[in-house]
Amino acid sequence: MAKKEYYQILGVNRNASAEEIKKAYRKLALQHHPDRNHDNPEAEEKFKEASEAYSVLGNSEKRQIYDQYGVEGLRAGGGGQDFGFFSDSIFSDFGDILGDLFGFGGSFSGGRQRGGPRKGNDLGLEVALTLEESFLGVEREIEVEREGNCDVCGGSGCEPGKGADVCRKCGGTGNVRISQGFFSVATTCSTCQGRGRVITHPCKKCRGQGRRLESKKIKVTFPAGIDEGNRLRVSGEGEGGREGGASGDLFIMVRVKPDKYFQRHGNDLLYPLPVSFSQAALGDHVSIKTYEGTEKIVIPPAAQSGQVLKIKNKGFRQVNRWSRGDLLIQINVVTPQALSRQETELFKKLREMEAGKGQTLFGNDRIN
Repeated sequence: MAKKEYYQILGVNRNASAEEIKKAYRKLALQHHPDRNHDNPEAEEKFKEASEAYSVLGNSEKRQIYDQYGVEGLRAGGGGQDFGFFSDSIFSDFGDILGDLFGFGGSFSGGRQRGGPRKGNDLGLEVALTLEESFLGVEREIEVEREGNCDVCGGSGCEPGKGADVCRKCGGTGNVRISQGFFSVATTCSTCQGRGRVITHPCKKCRGQGRRLESKKIKVTFPAGIDEGNRLRVSGEGEGGREGGASGDLFIMVRVKPDKYFQRHGNDLLYPLPVSFSQAALGDHVSIKTYEGTEKIVIPPAAQSGQVLKIKNKGFRQVNRWSRGDLLIQINVVTPQALSRQETELFKKLREMEAGKGQTLFGNDRIN
């Protein structure tokens, strides 16, 4: 093009955002890349134009100069050189856009070398607690299978007394430069896998991997009040690091099993208390056994089914705080079954007495 109109090349307006410019360039790069257009000689030129346009519009400073002075302003600012996309500073900006075009799995120039200390992977584990354990807190011994450094070679992968050699292919950098068409990219060395070293005398136990699976038992404290879905972090108990790096962490996800008698509602502990007709009508004193001992419960006269009695500060503790929930006693009036003859007669007399009072029993129906 005699006059380079970068916005027109990318197909965006002059007010386009940085993200819109990046998206437009990626679309054109995927469409016109020479590797995808072997039978189209114009594709390389279009790809080159789009990349040049993005090298300017994708840089806020260059875009400002271009908007004010055009391409001539860029040349003047660059000492007579066109701000094309061939400079090394551009490759790192293109890495996240064009990486999938090459399939190297590595990075563009300036990419990070894989060698050196690396932290081990974090591990996740699910542990099931009873409701009582979550209420009181508990210490558990947990067995964790993880990957760590070989105890013979210490993670080096070499036979004891031997060392690794500098990779001849990459010269110890971990990266190699590959030219593809008019692009030159740096990618991870396939010989040393980015480590910059090659093991010529591998450890017999780990076969040069420097790693092994180990099983370790660790003690974990679950605090009182811990709930379903809570997560504990145990520092340094994940997989061992590489090249002297720190170990990862162990994350424990808590699951709480249902209890036969109690339920959890927030930080409150709920106990459904079955009572008879006579207990509900006349009131009573009963005792229930909780996770912390025995609690005496006063059932008031004329108690209704579903009524909740509260004993303050007898519920779950709030983790890492002093506050506690309450113990909730929910009254459930139980209808008797398999009545004896005497009980049947007593209930008939009670019904007659209720009918004599004109009490409403069901909806708006009255027993006369």
